[in-house]
Amino acid sequence: MVVNAAKKINWEKTVLQQQTESVRPAEPMIGAEIFNWTKWDACTHCGLCLPTCPTYRELGLETDSPRGRLYLMGAAFRAGDPVPLNENWAKYMYRCLDCRACETACPSGVHFGEIMEEARAIYELNTNRPAEEKFWRRFAFKEILPHKKRLDFIFGALWLYQRLGIRWFAQKSGLLRLMGKLGEVEPLMPTVSNPYLKSKLQEFTPSKGKARYRVGLISGCVMNQVFAETNLATVRVLIENGCDVITPAGQTCCGALHVHNGVRDVGLDLARQNIDTFNTEDLDAIIINAAGCGATLKEYGSLLERDPMYAEKSKAFSAKIRDISEFLTEIGMKPPEGVINRRVTYDEPCHLVHGQGSRLQPRSVLQSIPGLDFIELHESEWCCGSAGIYNITQPEMSARILKRKMEHIAEVDAEVVATGNPGCVLQLQLGIQKHNLPMKVMHPIELLDCSYRGIDPLG
Repeated sequence: MVVNAAKKINWEKTVLQQQTESVRPAEPMIGAEIFNWTKWDACTHCGLCLPTCPTYRELGLETDSPRGRLYLMGAAFRAGDPVPLNENWAKYMYRCLDCRACETACPSGVHFGEIMEEARAIYELNTNRPAEEKFWRRFAFKEILPHKKRLDFIFGALWLYQRLGIRWFAQKSGLLRLMGKLGEVEPLMPTVSNPYLKSKLQEFTPSKGKARYRVGLISGCVMNQVFAETNLATVRVLIENGCDVITPAGQTCCGALHVHNGVRDVGLDLARQNIDTFNTEDLDAIIINAAGCGATLKEYGSLLERDPMYAEKSKAFSAKIRDISEFLTEIGMKPPEGVINRRVTYDEPCHLVHGQGSRLQPRSVLQSIPGLDFIELHESEWCCGSAGIYNITQPEMSARILKRKMEHIAEVDAEVVATGNPGCVLQLQLGIQKHNLPMKVMHPIELLDCSYRGIDPLG
């Protein structure tokens, strides 16, 4: 089953000699059966992925490269003489951004993102995190993200915190220094949408004129709380292009953050709920406007392939998932007529360009807008350092990667930076603020919506 395993072991031991303890696990490893050795063994160790890996470029360590991490996984999960799943091993797994740039570079088609997610899931089943870490992980992944009403309450409170000027006071008074971990992550907190906007997203929105398509919309969890305007713009663009839009109330978080961070059991439960919810509708496509969510939604089939009740249903569900720019280019979108005389550059979300292979479609949407001056961004496919919650869990490395991105953004002299993922929007907004750049970050679909409506996005 693992053709090249014997050849790899000596190399693994050399790499791991200074990186791991020589103590075997005291107990049998839990969950190792989920690791896909066939996908792991596809790596030919050519090293073409190394120059594309942000952490390898920053640190120059083999163990912080895709190839090195694959060796570490093999050394931990092989039978007979595994290395322990200790904190040192986990350091290299979680320092990975899971940006999947290595997948684009790989000539062998290694599904690195899926393999990494499996490795993190196994680690979480076999480790005992400190009490504070366990609390925050459980709070975020199990008690908040899967529950819409709790999200509504928390983000409603955040909206008041920002709207009433409490945030300004906390930042100016030094109060954040007394708030521990919450104070550290507060600067990363997004500006929350007015809760009223969420109510404008209806379960059924009819097409303008005769409907050509019937599509579902993934409204998202955090997306709907922070970027309700983007969801509404997405609906307006879809109905402008002859789509009846169904936004089921029973949908939930897509599980992307869970799967990326090793909380696989909850992620799979969320996937099943979404599949059951959307399967009640007869849909031509299911639309997503968040790149990270889209990559996971398209992989439900792989995530649930061992579940006899959902294996086929998950594949059918994933086959219908389309990023909004992907769908518009497929159907031949209605040409926008409103002129937008603005200089716009495009930063590619990793999970759109590398995870979903969508490079040309967002550019096509932007370049279709009359008057728009499109400026290519150097290293547009390079990660911005957001990577889900990476900017919270790995702030130093995230800042280093963002610095590289902002140097290129500063060079283009654009008025708008377009990008199609909520985490990227927040990260780039933070970078623009830190570097005092006169720019605004927007989703490409918001610019298209402005053109359809004949309004200036910066007006």
